[in-house]
Amino acid sequence: MKQLLTVAKYALLLALSGVLMWYALRGQDLSLIGRYMREANYSWLVLTMVLSALGYFSRAHRWQMQLEASRLRPGYWDVYHAMMVGYLANLVLPRMGEVIRCSVLRRTAGVPVQVALGAVITERVIDLLVLAGLLGATLLLDFHKFWAFVVSLFSDRYNSLAAHQGLLLTAAGLLLLLAALFGYLLYRNLERLRQRAFFNRLETFVRGLLEGVFSIRKLRRPGLFLLHTAFTWLVYYLMDYLAFFAFPETQGLGVGAALAVLTFGAFGMAAPVQGGIGAFHLMVQSTLLVYGIGKEAGIAYALVVHGSQTLLVVLMGGISFVASMMKSGRVARSRGERVEVRHETTS
Repeated sequence: MKQLLTVAKYALLLALSGVLMWYALRGQDLSLIGRYMREANYSWLVLTMVLSALGYFSRAHRWQMQLEASRLRPGYWDVYHAMMVGYLANLVLPRMGEVIRCSVLRRTAGVPVQVALGAVITERVIDLLVLAGLLGATLLLDFHKFWAFVVSLFSDRYNSLAAHQGLLLTAAGLLLLLAALFGYLLYRNLERLRQRAFFNRLETFVRGLLEGVFSIRKLRRPGLFLLHTAFTWLVYYLMDYLAFFAFPETQGLGVGAALAVLTFGAFGMAAPVQGGIGAFHLMVQSTLLVYGIGKEAGIAYALVVHGSQTLLVVLMGGISFVASMMKSGRVARSRGERVEVRHETTS
């Protein structure tokens, strides 16, 4: 039953991607979109793929620094391969890639899953703060234009929420009441719960998770960590900007437009769908409309950019998957040999 629910959940998310993609393509000239894609200068896309690969190497080093702050010493390539396997998994299982890459790193480098996952959570929080800053910068650069754009994106949802304000407040109050009741019961029965093995394992997991989350406070070189963060987002920006030159329709767009595409495209990639499919395309197309780029040209740009990056993740993630499986096999054999040696010694 659990497996059936999991399959149904991911099937529903895939269907949502399809609906978003259909909405982005609805009423457009598909032959014109195809012509834009055929006439694109793909040498610029190759350059963006090279930059993207450098960004992945930088992100892996940043994650390694967080793990080292938790007194762990995984090898760089173990960290990198685990991260890329996670990105590959996200193309099929939205948001599960973070858990999968931590599991891979446990098998290849012995890093506890909870500590690695805590570091990933901190990484995501930092990226969210950067994204919030980029959104603010985008709005400030062209406030009137993009304020209208943001309002148009969220006005319908806001009106729908406002119409059910009383119901939402009641639900929020009930949730707070239940949370308070749960906290009280947990506090009253803490000693009794600690006598149970499951609760002890859960407590150990949470402690390790928090250790990974707060590992950022113990970084040996915080300046280098910030440099890697800045470099990663600079790479994202340059990818969007350089891709403009692949299409005659977008060649005249400037740095402000690239910042807007980066910001709203990132929101699309953050959507809980496979690889941002549909959500990314719709957000980028809508952003380019603000700059006078037609829907067909905008969706062609989004398709080519997203497609090239997806291809890169498949290639790099596939190599990392093979490397990780080989490494985990060697580690398992090594552990088995050590167990046999200890058994023979004791006997």
